[in-house]
Order: sequence, then C-alpha cells, then structure tokens
Amino acid sequence: MTAYAIAHMREVSMGPEIVEYLERIDETLAPYDGRFVVHGGTVTPVEGEWPGTVIIIQFPDREHVEAWYASEAYQAILPLRTENSASDVIVVDGVDETHRATDVLHAAG
Repeated sequence: MTAYAIAHMREVSMGPEIVEYLERIDETLAPYDGRFVVHGGTVTPVEGEWPGTVIIIQFPDREHVEAWYASEAYQAILPLRTENSASDVIVVDGVDETHRATDVLHAAG
C-alpha cells in the first residue's frame, strides 16, 4: 500500500543550509522510489488556519518511507532542515482506489 511522508513546514529560515538540503534530498529518495507529489504549492485554508507550506513525498509502501527516513544518506542531511525550520513530519498509509469513507467504520470494529 502506498505510504506518504508529509511535512507541515511552519517556518523556514531560507539560507545556505536549506539550499544544501534541497540540493541533496532527491538523491536520498531515489533508492526508495520516493517522489514529491506536493512541494510547497499555494495553500488556501478553507477551514481554520494553516501557516506555512505542505510537502508530500510518495513511496511504494510504509517500509520504503521508513527505510528512507532512517537511511544514512537522509540522516546526514536531516539536521540541515531541523536546525533551520519549524515543522511537523508524519508517515501515513494511503488507501487503494476502491476505498470508501465508510471503510473506516469496518476497520474500527
């Protein structure tokens, strides 16, 4: 099942460290078949507030996203982001094309 790394970037200090992070992250994603599906596009809050931007990276499954995040290559650049931004990052499983909203009722049991 497809899985996603989702970041809510509330504040970013754009400087040399963030530039280096951006220059190097793609090479860390490639071995895990990760790809950006959202990367800082325009955010339009329709309910509540949403300060910052959204980044969504798609992976084939949870194992790939967790292996990428724990990888030596990503861990080497991670401080470039964490020391220069305020953000929240989560990993979440996707659903298949047959998923319906009521499926969560059956899963909750």
